[in-house]
Amino acid sequence: MSESKKVGFVAVYHWRVRPELLQQFLSSWEAVTLGIKAHRGGLGSKLHRAEDGTYVAYAQWPDRETWAAMGSLPSADPQASQAMQEAIEEALPPLYLVPLANLLES
Repeated sequence: MSESKKVGFVAVYHWRVRPELLQQFLSSWEAVTLGIKAHRGGLGSKLHRAEDGTYVAYAQWPDRETWAAMGSLPSADPQASQAMQEAIEEALPPLYLVPLANLLES
């Protein structure tokens, strides 16, 4: 892979968000993601809205071990994590991936 930081593990998260709390979800997702990137070794994430109205985040990690270690630590931004959880109506099962090739521009 020709990335500046090799991505060795990806977690894909999927949610139904309470419509009245969408802005809270978006801002808290961003704060949580930036905290993970700054303090927990994550490489960043992209958030998408699916055609069915659910939200999907694709989070990149250098390896599965770094991702797993985060699970035993307190939230990098507890206030934003709580706000995000309040906005989520349903968390659908995550998907875990090991990248094999990358042809994305960014």
